[in-house]
Amino acid sequence: MKRSFQKILKSTLLILGLGIGAFQANAVSVSPQMIEQFKQLPASEQRRLAQQYGIDPSLLGGVSTGSQSIQQPQQPVVQPRSSAQPASVAPSASAVSAKEEQALKPFGYDLFAGQPTTFAPVSDVPVPADYRIGPGDSINVQLYGKESKRFALVVDRLGNIQIPDMEPVTVIGMSYGELKEAIQSFVAEKMIGQSAHISMGELRSIRIFVAGDAYNPGSYTVSSLSTVSQALFVAGGLKTIGSLRNIQVKRAGKLIATFDVYDLLMRGDALGDVRLQSGDVVFIPPIGETVSVTGEVLRPAIYELKGNETMADIVAMAGGVKPGAYPAASIVERYGNDYLKQVVRVNLTSNQGRALTAKGGDTLVVRSTSALANDSITLLGQVTRPGQYQWTQGIRISDILTSVSADLSWNAETDMALVVREKNIQGDIEVLGVDLLEAIQHKGTDEDLVLQANDKLIVFADRDEALDRRALGKFFAKVKQDQALQQVAQQNYRQLEDQQLAELDNKKQLSSVAGVAVTESISAEEKRQEDLALANLMLLGLFNQPKLIALSDQMTRRELLFPVMAKLQSQARSSSRAEEVSVTGDVRYPDNYPLIKGAAVADLIVLAGGLKESAYLPNAELSRSYYDNNEGMRVQHWNIDLTKAMEGDKTQNLMLASRDRLNVLTKPSWATNETVEIRGEVRFPGTYIIQRGETLADVVKRAGGFTDYAYLYGAVFTRESMKKQEALEIRRVTNSLRKEIANRTLSQQGSFASVADTDAMLAQLEQVRPVGRLVIDLESVMEPTSGNDFRVEAGDLLYIPPMRQVVSVMGEVQHATAHRFDAGLSLTDYMRMSGNTTQRADDDRIYIVRADGSVMLPEESYWFGGKQQLKPGDTVIVPLDTNYKDNLTLWSQVTNIIYNSAVALSALNIL
Repeated sequence: MKRSFQKILKSTLLILGLGIGAFQANAVSVSPQMIEQFKQLPASEQRRLAQQYGIDPSLLGGVSTGSQSIQQPQQPVVQPRSSAQPASVAPSASAVSAKEEQALKPFGYDLFAGQPTTFAPVSDVPVPADYRIGPGDSINVQLYGKESKRFALVVDRLGNIQIPDMEPVTVIGMSYGELKEAIQSFVAEKMIGQSAHISMGELRSIRIFVAGDAYNPGSYTVSSLSTVSQALFVAGGLKTIGSLRNIQVKRAGKLIATFDVYDLLMRGDALGDVRLQSGDVVFIPPIGETVSVTGEVLRPAIYELKGNETMADIVAMAGGVKPGAYPAASIVERYGNDYLKQVVRVNLTSNQGRALTAKGGDTLVVRSTSALANDSITLLGQVTRPGQYQWTQGIRISDILTSVSADLSWNAETDMALVVREKNIQGDIEVLGVDLLEAIQHKGTDEDLVLQANDKLIVFADRDEALDRRALGKFFAKVKQDQALQQVAQQNYRQLEDQQLAELDNKKQLSSVAGVAVTESISAEEKRQEDLALANLMLLGLFNQPKLIALSDQMTRRELLFPVMAKLQSQARSSSRAEEVSVTGDVRYPDNYPLIKGAAVADLIVLAGGLKESAYLPNAELSRSYYDNNEGMRVQHWNIDLTKAMEGDKTQNLMLASRDRLNVLTKPSWATNETVEIRGEVRFPGTYIIQRGETLADVVKRAGGFTDYAYLYGAVFTRESMKKQEALEIRRVTNSLRKEIANRTLSQQGSFASVADTDAMLAQLEQVRPVGRLVIDLESVMEPTSGNDFRVEAGDLLYIPPMRQVVSVMGEVQHATAHRFDAGLSLTDYMRMSGNTTQRADDDRIYIVRADGSVMLPEESYWFGGKQQLKPGDTVIVPLDTNYKDNLTLWSQVTNIIYNSAVALSALNIL
């Protein structure tokens, strides 16, 4: 019986706590017997069950949770259904597309988008003077004078209150203000010497109906102070098909009031939010005609029309236009009488446009203005305060940049700055060159140009390598992160971008020609493609993006010039060539550059950062291509003496034309301070500068020759070009091995090596450090008559170790270690001393890495001959049996690479 009672009680609590409109305003009725059963429980059990189901015990008339004794109908605290959905849309677990996220939402419905979950009493709400008294209201009467008494009087069904020892007083229909006057007059007349203070106690509850397109239509019990808006909250709000502008209050079948929610939301006007009476019906009709407002307005949304609203009214509903709007070019998309869409241009700055009447289904689009600041000067690059400045008639460069120390950065190039100027209404540009130092120091001269509206002044860095680009890098990373957030809308683009970035990462490791390593950097074309991808994101709009302009002091010449070069190329016509020139060879920044108006050869050299130390001044080559109607494309060449050109000799400092190319040659036999390193047992180990044609024997002699402890047979010689070749080979083998494993896995043939084994081997291979060892016979190299001496190259390293009286055993042996050299011991003896081979060893492919780097395969029949005798410093390698690894053809090559690299590094004392 007890279990049955608890089951019924739990169901009751669930109904009270989770039912629709769950408080006294509840459409589900709970019997008095259920409430009485709850009251009969002990206080502790009431609290436990109420806490378990989230119910205030005081709501059920049980144990009070506070000191407040007045029981009032209570208003719900609304829990939002969803932060992105109106009242009529249930939450969905499925992902919403980016397009749906950005769609316009109906205005105003989010105000009611919730369901009652907890409760807050309204007993402390002041009772207005016009409140009408009705049956069930409680009236507190405080008598004072010759005696003090306090009465709590309840208005009965007949509308009377009963003061003890006095006749009933009829108060029904009175306002609260009239009630106070009536009772005070009554007391003064009937009770001589007594005065009364009147206040309202507990207010009555009323039953109302919410009908139409409410979220939860039904019958609700609410406080007698409730208004239309509170009734809407109780019912959970409106569906998106319900009208916010024509909510009707009906009493006894007659329409007594209408409530426009827009008045409350947009103007704070609650005049139409009338107080409800028992039996009132709040009816929500279907939504009327709507218009959509999008673009540069403060509150883009879908708005409901009520009457003859104009476009000015619609813009006001949307909160007005944003500061960046261009209302004169707004449009209205609407459906005509033929049910076809039309586009109507609306000038919202004119009286005619603002007075245009809105129609149902209209879409008002308020467009944005141009991002380009009009009548401005833009400073970019190595200036203290990059940004946009006001242009005035007659303003010069020296008016904006008044001081070299105060207005230019320490890394600024002062010999050449560029002014980018629009030359026609189409936006075509021309580029002017400026000696910035001359312009600042000698105001009013020809170099101190008079600027025009919308000019861009670009100041380059003297050294791009000295730029601190951390803030710019963070900005680029933020842009890429923002793109990643648009994955749904740009899925195909992201896949392509990721693929390109992965390819670029691979290309940055090593490049090769016909299997020969040639460079560690990506090629010029790949670099151009990488820069182009970056520029497409940001640099093309450099002049119109304030954030990028502020970071322009961290940009290189190429980045600053990218939008300029792109514009020059795009404005080229069949009748006019692209105004660009190029410089290659021994200048600091060889590249393509804009053709400066009136520029000569010397100007191009300054624009490219100046000449390198290695530049050959007596002879540079200027090439010019042009089209001849008879002979087709022709190329003309001039030899330029750069010394005279830089001095201003007009016979050498030729004027440039579009597509000119200047090639600055390198001094014959020029080489930078190339070095080689000598380590180990020489008298003066260290790094030595070499000249072209110098041999290894020459460098060793410069190092003082060998010490008495030098072990020439064990010398290790490494070369950078060989190191690059080894790295390329390691990468090739790694890729081939991955491909072979994948192919065999897909074919599902044979038994396979374990995943752990293959992963471990690949991990070892990827960690191998290329050494670039070249096998040499140092004793023969040092003999003048042997003819084995050879020329050294930059980056070469020679290490002469001391005598090593050890023989090492590596690979698949029981104990890989080094043993003391003994001329009387054979290969078998050294193997036995290391515990012999393991089960995974390939006994048929044992080989010896000699101390000089050469490899020898043992031959049993000749082993005890002098030729194959082990020597100090030799290493015995016992490779892994490829059959143990499922006959993968590359395993033997993999193990050889790993072991040989380890031997070489050990010889260099790196391990």
